[in-house]
Amino acid sequence: MEIAGKVAVITGAASGIGRAVAVELSRRKVRAMALVDKHENLDAVAAEVDALAGRRVAYPYRGDTTDDAFRTSVFDSISSQFETVTMCVPAAGITRDELAVRIDKDTGKARIYPVALFKQVVDVNLVAPVYWALEMIGRIAENRSAQGLKKWHPSEGMQGAIVFIGSISSQGNRGQISYASTKAGLEGAAATIMKEAVFHGVRCGVIHPGFTDTPMVRALGDDYIGKYILPFTQLSRLIRPEEIADAICFMLANSAVSGELWADAGWHAPA
Repeated sequence: MEIAGKVAVITGAASGIGRAVAVELSRRKVRAMALVDKHENLDAVAAEVDALAGRRVAYPYRGDTTDDAFRTSVFDSISSQFETVTMCVPAAGITRDELAVRIDKDTGKARIYPVALFKQVVDVNLVAPVYWALEMIGRIAENRSAQGLKKWHPSEGMQGAIVFIGSISSQGNRGQISYASTKAGLEGAAATIMKEAVFHGVRCGVIHPGFTDTPMVRALGDDYIGKYILPFTQLSRLIRPEEIADAICFMLANSAVSGELWADAGWHAPA
C-alpha cells in the first residue's frame, strides 16, 4: 500500500514512538494525518512536523483516546477535510508498574496489585487501540458498501493498514502485570482483526519494540536502564524512536508483511 497521498491517524503522537511515526510519515509524503494526544505540547509537535514537511500535513486533536465520542469526532473531522483514513497507528499507552503481589513489611499482609490500575491500563493500552482501529475499518467498509463493493479483491490494492504497538513485555516482565497483559492482548486482537478486516481489504499487524528512548522508558531512571536494560541488549543502547517508526512504515507499506514484527535490539531478560 502506498503511503504517499494517504490519510493517517496516530494516537500518542505528542512524544515517543507516536511522534516519530508522524515525522516519518511526513517524510514519506502522507497527504494528511490526525495527531492525537492529551498533552499540551501536541500543537508544537504538529507545527514541528509541518515545518519538516514544508507544508501543512499534521492536524492536532487533543483529548482522551478512551473517549468514544472524541474518537468519532477525530475521524469525522479529518475525513471531512480530506478522504477516508486508511492508515492507523494507535500508539498511545501508559504503564502503572508494580509487583502483582507484595508482602507489607509492617503488617505482614499481602498487597495485591490494585484492580483499578489494571483496568486503567487495559482501557488505554488495549481497548482504546482496538477501537481506533475498528473505527477506521468501519468507515472503509461503509465507503465500499456505498460503492456497491463487497468482498475485497487483490486487484483493487490494499484499502488500509493498521499497526498496533506491542512490546517485548508481552512475553512477560517482572513488575508489569497490567502492561504485559495488554500488550499480549493486542496480539490476539490483531490476529482476529486481520482475519475479518481483510474482507474489506484492510491489513493489521503488531510491532513489538524493545526498550526505546522515550519518556516512558527514561522515567525508569538512568540507574535502572544501566543495570537492567543495556547489559542485556545486544546493541548496548536504547532503540531510537525513529528506528521503530521506520519499521512501522515498512509494515504499513509492504502488503506481504503480516502478523508480528519484533524490533527488540536483541534484548533478552536476565535469568
